[in-house]
Parts: sequence; C-alpha cells; structure tokens
Amino acid sequence: MAPNGRSVIVTGSSTGIGAAIAERLATDGWAVTVNYSGNEAAAEALRNKLVAAGGRAIAVRADVSNPAEVEELFGKTEAAFGGIDALVNNAGIMKLAPIAQTTDELFDRHLAINLKGVFNCLRAGARRIRQGGRIVSFSSSVVGLYQPTYGAYAATKAGVEALTHILAKELGSKNITVNAIAPGPVATKLFLDDKTEEQIAQVTKMIPLGRLAEPEDIAAAVAMLLGADSHWITGQVIRANGGAI
Repeated sequence: MAPNGRSVIVTGSSTGIGAAIAERLATDGWAVTVNYSGNEAAAEALRNKLVAAGGRAIAVRADVSNPAEVEELFGKTEAAFGGIDALVNNAGIMKLAPIAQTTDELFDRHLAINLKGVFNCLRAGARRIRQGGRIVSFSSSVVGLYQPTYGAYAATKAGVEALTHILAKELGSKNITVNAIAPGPVATKLFLDDKTEEQIAQVTKMIPLGRLAEPEDIAAAVAMLLGADSHWITGQVIRANGGAI
C-alpha cells in the first residue's frame, strides 16, 4: 500500500486501457478494484497478478449502466479497503456508423454505457469518495476531431466532459479533484477492430509523435492526475493524444 493507504475503483478494467491503469496504480501503491461486466476470467487473472506482485486488489462484476450494480461496486470496495479515495471511469464502448445509418439500439447502447454509466459512477463517487479524493473520467479526442462515423460515440464523450466541469465545481469544497482524459488513437482491440492496415496507417500519420498510443501511455496520464502533485488541477480535460489535436 501507498503511505496514504488509498483505494481506487477502475471501471472496465479487465482488459485494454483499463487493465493497464489498474496495473500502474497498483504499482504506485493503490489498492485496486478491478471492475468488469462480462470477462470474469480476465478480471480474476488481473486481480491475481496484482496480488502476486504484492498489491491489494479485488475483482467486482458490475454493469455501470445499472445504478444498483454501481452501488454494489462501491459497497464492496468500501468493505474490502475501508473506504474509497478515487474513481477512474474507463468503461465504454465504441461502435462506429454514419449518423444516417445509426440505429436506435446502437445510439441507446452508447448512451447507456458511455454517458449514463459514467453518470451513475460520478453520482456514487460524489457521495462516497473520501475528502481529498480524485475522479478521472474518459472522454476522447474525437471531441475536437469530429470525424465521420463517430457521431454517437463523440456525443456521449462530449457529455462526459460537461459532467466533469460541473462536478469539479460541486466537489471543490470537499477538496476532490474531477478531471477527464481524452485519448487519441490507442493500440487496443477497441480501436483496431474493423480497421484495415491502410486506415490505421492514415490515422497514425495524424499524430505528430509518429505512433499510436500504448495503453501504458494513457495509464501514466491517469496516474499523474491521481498523484499528489495534481492537487491543483481540477475541472480539466487532458488530451493525451501525441499532438493529434
């Protein structure tokens, strides 16, 4: 444990960026709740890995779009670690389609997970995170790039940014910082699926630093915002995208 003995919930952390965040924060001394909605095997494997390395971790199933399950997620974390000091809202989906071809089901699914899911966790966090805590949510650099086919996804992420700015003001009196990370393209299954090599190369050319991000790059940005030196940063959206925008 870190000297401050703090605990963090990382939603959607069984694989991808979320798993990298959980690993980084455990290395930094945080007690970590690995949240998952479907991939129990991966979540348990990650939990076991963190514990084997000397950390404290639990794995908790919860669909963030379900308010009751979010409350259970927070309750189990409090029971395991004695309280909650930080929340990383990482869980999300990205299914692309032109607006004219976006079905009600596709749009509603984005709203349920990417926006309502974040709202559910922010609401619980605002009530249950201890004084001086940290909240980091995930937006995206598509809010700014506004590429075709990203309509539903970008709309939900814009909503996350609005919630971030407002909650930062509401929680200032509790010395809880509230920020968002807005990654650009990251070399994960979420981004790479359904893209050709040519499409990936075109996207990579947009990045001044010359490569796609790795999950560890984004985890480092999250760790910074959860660290002691970020105590004066709140209500901000950090575009971690290698200079793409």
